[in-house]
Amino acid sequence: MNWLLLGLAGLIEVAWSQTIKPTHGFTRPLPTLVCFLLAACAVYALSRAMETLPVGTAYAVFTGIGAVGAITLGVVVNRDPVTAGRIAALALIVGGVVLARLTEPA
Repeated sequence: MNWLLLGLAGLIEVAWSQTIKPTHGFTRPLPTLVCFLLAACAVYALSRAMETLPVGTAYAVFTGIGAVGAITLGVVVNRDPVTAGRIAALALIVGGVVLARLTEPA
């Protein structure tokens, strides 16, 4: 169950990452409110997952999901550049997340 919460926290973090830019430096009230609410929800779900998962593993997976999701959305939505280096970085992050999950003690 805590791995599902951790996955949810990561997905919320991806959504949160996309709400930062529309705040225009936190000068727009509604986008800023959405940004803060999503950040709080992501951290709450992460904290629940950390009740049984090691802090280091949970945080690494959380940020890994967030990074992969944010880069992927950047490419798909914002037409950010796709380079061999970025693809390699994403592959390493995904590999690290999978390895963290597979080697987690029972």
